[in-house]
Amino acid sequence: MSPEQFDILVLGSGASGKHVAWHMAPAGGRTAVVEWEHRMIGGACPNTNCLPSKNEIWSAKVADLVRHAAAYGTVTGPSSVDMARVRQRKRNMVEALIAVHMERFRASGADLIIGKGRFVAPKTLEVRSDGKTRVLRGDRVFLNLGTHATIPDVPGLPAAGPLTHVEALELDRLPGHLIVLGGGYVGLEFAQAYRRFGSRVTLITRAPQLAPREDPDVAGALLQIFKSEGIEVLPSAQPVWVQGRSGDHVSVRVRSPDGEQTIEGSDLLVAAGRTPNTAGIGLETAGVELDARGYIKVNDRLETTAPDVWAMGECAGSPQFTHAAVDDFRVVRDNQAGGHRTTRDRLIPFCMFTDPQLARVGLNEREAKSRGVEARVATLPMSDVLRAATTGETQGFMKALVDARSDRILGFTMLGAEAGEVVAVVQTAMLAGMPYTGLRDAVLTHPTMAEGLGSLFAKVPARSTR
Repeated sequence: MSPEQFDILVLGSGASGKHVAWHMAPAGGRTAVVEWEHRMIGGACPNTNCLPSKNEIWSAKVADLVRHAAAYGTVTGPSSVDMARVRQRKRNMVEALIAVHMERFRASGADLIIGKGRFVAPKTLEVRSDGKTRVLRGDRVFLNLGTHATIPDVPGLPAAGPLTHVEALELDRLPGHLIVLGGGYVGLEFAQAYRRFGSRVTLITRAPQLAPREDPDVAGALLQIFKSEGIEVLPSAQPVWVQGRSGDHVSVRVRSPDGEQTIEGSDLLVAAGRTPNTAGIGLETAGVELDARGYIKVNDRLETTAPDVWAMGECAGSPQFTHAAVDDFRVVRDNQAGGHRTTRDRLIPFCMFTDPQLARVGLNEREAKSRGVEARVATLPMSDVLRAATTGETQGFMKALVDARSDRILGFTMLGAEAGEVVAVVQTAMLAGMPYTGLRDAVLTHPTMAEGLGSLFAKVPARSTR
């Protein structure tokens, strides 16, 4: 079978891949985009990850507000959560997003092909769909393969049929007792959401603290918030075995410094990291090498070990955020146009959508210490931010790191309401090279959460004279 020839061949329609197609196809290059199934058009973010989870997290926020309405002066009667309606609200959003993506692909002129692709030669992809096979060859190939939830090697775990975030977002019922394995982004967001929907929740994490990459004071504050909401947290707990079936009855035996215990629940959610979607698709045939963890080897221009083949997003080991994947596209786009853009020294922020949100940009104290960077540290409790006083959202704090011998901002962390918006202010200042005094002395709108930045940076200790 003679290959169909394309100028641009994209495997994966996620945040990087779709932008490559939408940018290059209108420029005149014959472009094909291969996505493995219809429900993943546009990638994981709009279909199974970022946006659907935040949709349901907001439903959980509403449920929590209703539960505490009396504190705000609103008298309500008995209320309950209808998970079928929660799911339908999420599905409506996803269907609308898919329609938008389909229209963008149509307008771009790119050929969107639904099917499973496997490399059969360099830059040559065999795609099987509905019993038919097509062979596609691209002059330039772009890989945007993504990742999937890791199922840890725990005896009995696969047989228990655990939920991942994908299945959890499709539940139309409320678990009686949800056991969550993992204390990172997905585990924390879902644990809190389902507790607010009304489930009993136990969170098990192998790490000694929640959010293991964050400073201990941040993790400690998160732990207290979770405990105040009735979430049971077992840190430094190693799952030993699993029995039963998620959705019916499941038992998880864990070992911790306090000994062994068995947790009994109705449902089990695994949120223990990600695995790249690089196995079994013939990358070795294409000359694309992987690292020891299964991610595609790339340089700082996102070029793989194969000529004229690029990898972007999570499969290339980029930070696992949609905004990082979009920037990967920009790196590739600009270099294709003759530029000299790299992934080095990018200032990539994050936001975890617990309530309150946890957001950070730049270094935290733990990272600064590990790198031998001396920093001045200032903290401000959210209870000191006047906007928080008006809304009653006073949990958490802000923290800033400033260079010990200059006024350069090294990092900012916020555990507080609207943290994802406030962190952008500090990121902008860092990108502009503004000294911390610029935010300290800025006239910020009153009363907003961002106004707290002035008070925070006013607390930065004096510069070291050593």
